[in-house]
Amino acid sequence: MRISAFLPLALAITPALAGPAAYGLCQSGCAGVAMACYAAGGATWGATLGASAPATIVACNAAFGTCSATCAALLLAPTL
Repeated sequence: MRISAFLPLALAITPALAGPAAYGLCQSGCAGVAMACYAAGGATWGATLGASAPATIVACNAAFGTCSATCAALLLAPTL
């Protein structure tokens, strides 16, 4: 058989990539949880505490970083 007979079929069955949308939703969720964490810790968004940050805020930062890193896997994930 000729390859040209299969080419349209091969192009038609490629998976859809919804990665950017999933990534955006994931990052929004991470930011929402981080805001709740900071509010529960008594911090103000945008305030810089540096080395004097309380342990609760440092834990919020670490959790936010982990959540954001997990979202990065969704950026290129194919969805069907």
